[in-house]
Amino acid sequence: MIKQALQRTRPVILCRAFSISCSLRHEVNKATSASKDEVTHFNALASSWWDVDGPQRILHKMNLLRMDYINEVIKNNVKLNADTTSADEEVYIAPYNLDLLPKSIKDRILEEQDEKRAEIFAEKPLKVLDVGCGGGILSESLARLNYVDSVKGIDLSADVLEAAKVHMKKDPDLTDVLLYEYQAVEELPKGERFDIITVFEMLEHVSYPAQILSEVFDRLETGGFVFLSTINRDFVSWFTTIFMGEHVLGIVPVGTHSVKKYINESEIRQWLHSSEYKKNFKIVDSRGCVYLPACGWKFTSNAEMGNYFMAIQKIG
Repeated sequence: MIKQALQRTRPVILCRAFSISCSLRHEVNKATSASKDEVTHFNALASSWWDVDGPQRILHKMNLLRMDYINEVIKNNVKLNADTTSADEEVYIAPYNLDLLPKSIKDRILEEQDEKRAEIFAEKPLKVLDVGCGGGILSESLARLNYVDSVKGIDLSADVLEAAKVHMKKDPDLTDVLLYEYQAVEELPKGERFDIITVFEMLEHVSYPAQILSEVFDRLETGGFVFLSTINRDFVSWFTTIFMGEHVLGIVPVGTHSVKKYINESEIRQWLHSSEYKKNFKIVDSRGCVYLPACGWKFTSNAEMGNYFMAIQKIG
């Protein structure tokens, strides 16, 4: 059985759309961000999207890591003293490891920093766009954050979007915060800006990922963050996500992934550094992650193998 599965799923490692020219990248596929085959595949999963033990169970588990990542990056990059007018108003930020201090002093410093963050977000809560939101697993979690003002989830799978809308109605508190729309990112008005844009587990399902990132960058507020996750195009990724995940363990529906659509972490870095966005955007964090059946999703120190997360900030 394993030999047959290997023969059916032999990886074909090809270059991705990140290697094509900028002009071509902006000309192709303007009408849609996803192929008909991808949309059909995900429409078939709509009815089971919110079943935590169903075909999307690994996505539900990954959502915990997503939220940890977003919260950590936001927390670490808030400029606590940006608007202070005197030294007396400044929050203390230690130039050394706080673990060197007595616990009571460390806790007080962290408490003051958290209070300052809460004050900053209360004055200007964040506006979020979830690109390729699917059934809304991440969108709902983002909408419940106390520093988020609104979340818009967009997707091109009508059935999956309907599942998201139905599930949202189970929580009345989401009504005024969360909005779902059947829309491609390039169809959003260029004047509409967001503080956080998420592109999780989406780039490996589109034909021209560089175009998607360009459209996303054009709609980000200065100081805002793009959070993305996708998969390196290597043997390890094929073995874990397709051979094991789809064909052996069956924890991911067969046909969910295509190794030729995977994107190496280095390709995103190279594209950004050679693009028109290189002066105004910087990668502030990148790390690998792996699914361990007994433990769930865990971060790894190697972002160039298997799955990875990346945070990109608009600095100007």
